[in-house]
Amino acid sequence: MKLQPDRIETQSVTAYGPGWVAIQGEKITHSVLITSEGVRLDWHCQNFEDLGPKHFAQLAELDVELVIFGSGERLRFPRPEWQVGLMQRRVGLETMDTQAACRTYNILAGEGRKVAAALLIESVTSND
Repeated sequence: MKLQPDRIETQSVTAYGPGWVAIQGEKITHSVLITSEGVRLDWHCQNFEDLGPKHFAQLAELDVELVIFGSGERLRFPRPEWQVGLMQRRVGLETMDTQAACRTYNILAGEGRKVAAALLIESVTSND
């Protein structure tokens, strides 16, 4: 039995790779916030060490029930004190690596959930 729609009717991540994601086919090479309601904002952080309370306060302002935080190439958790605004608004936060966050966001958005993805896109350095 097929349970998923043939086509997602909302903004989705259409591809990803090291140092980038594609949203609706447009390649993005910087951190970004997207919501199932169609919001897309630059998220001003270049690496995990840049993150702080202001980044998560921005997430608390989104009109969603759940935020999927993609922490980059590997799983890293935000500090609990950064999440206060989300907790006060009763917004859930799930943390996973960015590739898993993209897949999870697409599934939840496709189900019609009010969800956001905060995707940390870190610069890829080459050893040329």
